[in-house]
Amino acid sequence: MRVLGLTGGIGMGKSTTAQLLVRAGVRLFDADAAVRALQAPHGAALPAIGRLVPGCVRDGVLDRAALRAAALASPAVMHGLEGIIHPLVRRARQRFLERARRDGCRWVVLDIPLLFETGSDRLCNRVVVVSAPASIQRMRVLRRGTMTPAQINAVLARQMPDDQRRRRADVVIETGLSRHETVRQIQRLLRAMREGSPAAWAAAEGRRA
Repeated sequence: MRVLGLTGGIGMGKSTTAQLLVRAGVRLFDADAAVRALQAPHGAALPAIGRLVPGCVRDGVLDRAALRAAALASPAVMHGLEGIIHPLVRRARQRFLERARRDGCRWVVLDIPLLFETGSDRLCNRVVVVSAPASIQRMRVLRRGTMTPAQINAVLARQMPDDQRRRRADVVIETGLSRHETVRQIQRLLRAMREGSPAAWAAAEGRRA
């Protein structure tokens, strides 16, 4: 079984790319979904989070806005939160990989925002980075209406700069042009995963064989 890492900064279009891969039949581990499950009502991470940030968990329910504000305001809280969440996500990821291997999957995708930052790229045979111009990235995040510009800056400060991600990628999916062009790039990626030939991978990577 081969593993494709999928990553990209906030607002880069990674979720859209992941959805298109899933629709094509690729089995995918969504690290963000795993985190949401851990933080859902009475989720496995809530007791430890409640001890880390008193008052942000009430009756088994997390106040996400309060936790986000505390984490972005304090490096110590952010570090503590990562110490709670990352090991639990790693366990969920390992269970996913074991099931996929038992099921005989040829390829699986690990959709992890902090793929490089956490060293998870070491698990991958190839890595895809989803990228867009910084102006489009910020516009997308602001349109969600869930973060202030200052909070966006704080998140970006934690993430690897886009140019560094691009340099470490095997394949870069550009999402700042049009949805049609993004779909075309993903189709080339899927063809390379299916065929495995040097020519197909060269096409996916945007170079000549």
